[in-house]
Amino acid sequence: MIFDMDGTLFQTESLLVPVYHKMFDILREEGHHEGATPPEELILGSLGMLLPDIWKRVIPNSTEAAKLRADELLLQLELEGLEQGIGVLYPGVVDTLKALHDYGVKLYVASNGLEHYVKGVAKAYGIAHLFDDLYSAGEYATASKVDLVKLLLDKHNIRSAWMVGDRSSDVEAGVENGQTVIGCAYAGFGREDELKGSSALLNDFTELLTLYKQAE
Repeated sequence: MIFDMDGTLFQTESLLVPVYHKMFDILREEGHHEGATPPEELILGSLGMLLPDIWKRVIPNSTEAAKLRADELLLQLELEGLEQGIGVLYPGVVDTLKALHDYGVKLYVASNGLEHYVKGVAKAYGIAHLFDDLYSAGEYATASKVDLVKLLLDKHNIRSAWMVGDRSSDVEAGVENGQTVIGCAYAGFGREDELKGSSALLNDFTELLTLYKQAE
């Protein structure tokens, strides 16, 4: 099973919202941003995208220097927040992953996030050891989730997998690579048709274990 991180395993807004406001306070102090902080909905609605695409939506008229500084600050503040214990996983994530791991399922992460952030979340919440590997666009410089998942599948010689995620990019990554897609409908960041093309939908992460047992 290949998991997205934000909006699938990690309740991203629990960390991202306080970090987002702090980031814009610093950007204003440093002269990289003027005026009010853009609405939280802009960044929450952009989860699953690559950072350059996120900033095109959140601060479209900003300079490249401002966007690069936003990259640095976002990672720095998120890692600081994780160290302080800010943020939570979705209910049932730890127990479900442990159960799947105990069943012998090979578990992976494929995220469009930055390498240190993705690994930082897994480490902070004590789930890193349950995964065979953690893949991020930040580490592998992939242009899309499709490319990242293909890289993962090829590297580990995987022919059959479930792609588990909450955004259309996860559905696309699974479908384009010929894998089964399990859509996570509980995060609520996406559009109504966000998970169109999924083989099954989860309204609670723990339902994944039931699906796996049925598939066996």
